[in-house]
Amino acid sequence: MRLGLFIMMIAAGAILTFATDWELESVDLDLVGLILMAVGFLGTAVYTSVLRRRRVVVPPVDPTVTENRRDLL
Repeated sequence: MRLGLFIMMIAAGAILTFATDWELESVDLDLVGLILMAVGFLGTAVYTSVLRRRRVVVPPVDPTVTENRRDLL
């Protein structure tokens, strides 16, 4: 699951909750929309926390300088 799927779940839930006035006998679409938005927000939070943990910042290493000294007579 990628971040786009969670954002689409939030958008679909918002559409079902706020933009439709459909009524079904056995399904409460407002509740389905709220559940979709909640799962989308939780998924986004978990995904970003895992992504943040996966990114490890490696500090830059100073280059090593070696000198070749030749003694000239």
